[in-house]
Amino acid sequence: MSIGLTPDVLDVLPMIAFVVNPSTEVVTSASQSAYQSGLVYRDRVNAPKLRELIAKARMASNPIDKEIVIDRSPLDGGSQVLQARAAAVDPHAVLVLVTDLTMERNVEAMRRDFVVNVSHELKTPVGALGLLAEAILADVDDSEQVQHFATRIELESHRLSNLIGDIVELSKLQGEEIQTVFEPVRLNEVVNLAVDAVASAAEAKNIAIVQAEPIDVVVEGSKSQLVTALRNLVANAVTYSPENTRVAIGVEPDNGSVSIIVADQGRGIPGQELDRIFERFYRVDQARSRSTGGTGLGLSIVKHICLNHGGDISVRSKEGVGSTFTMRINRHQDSPEGV
Repeated sequence: MSIGLTPDVLDVLPMIAFVVNPSTEVVTSASQSAYQSGLVYRDRVNAPKLRELIAKARMASNPIDKEIVIDRSPLDGGSQVLQARAAAVDPHAVLVLVTDLTMERNVEAMRRDFVVNVSHELKTPVGALGLLAEAILADVDDSEQVQHFATRIELESHRLSNLIGDIVELSKLQGEEIQTVFEPVRLNEVVNLAVDAVASAAEAKNIAIVQAEPIDVVVEGSKSQLVTALRNLVANAVTYSPENTRVAIGVEPDNGSVSIIVADQGRGIPGQELDRIFERFYRVDQARSRSTGGTGLGLSIVKHICLNHGGDISVRSKEGVGSTFTMRINRHQDSPEGV
């Protein structure tokens, strides 16, 4: 082992670090993160590409840097992106420093996908507005046609406004610079505000929004975010349910948390789609979502709000019967446990 490069010293470094005996390929010293990452296993380097880098470093006079991609175990799935540096620090040791770039690369890919998706989604309403404006100019003397196209422009502008609003909301929720201020929030108030926001849309379809008996539960969180999340769930239930049905909202307290349940009698979601419905811009039925003005961001916003609150969102659905969404949020520490 190179003098001073003990496991305790290597643990202080901000990256994965280990020392390899250049003649036997045995790892003589390693940080805990080297074992936890799986790169070192039973005093051996577990990644062939890293072993190749170490072999080159033995013969080089200067440190060697390389970004490498290795496959994860079948259990973890996917790949790991690593920035590795190897250097012969003395005749008896090669020091290897590794930074895991996987999350950084995934975030970059998500941002690229987000920009592409936003651009694609904005093209439709913007293009429609341009075509409708041209149609009005062409039929400027036909008042009936002008009124028809003007109504379509109003609808497309609302759709564009909703899309921009959802993009801004999601960007705020994902932004590291945003510090959410949590405070005690009465869940009954959240439910009432969410229902009021969707009441007119439900009334237009003769859909009854049925609330369970009010339960005085206090949760820890942001009132505005929780209202947004629940409003999105109830609005989705109303949008994708046929007329003359009902949407039920229930609250179920549990030890340390509370579940907010929204159930509808809509068309349901195919089983193969359930794992993807919380993805940004993902729609089960593209044509139907466009006709209803959906942005494809509502459920993604709900998911991020739940994550921001240390909770989660789940869904059960059966085609032709309906869907049930469940938000789980932490209680406030002073909320009574017996309710």
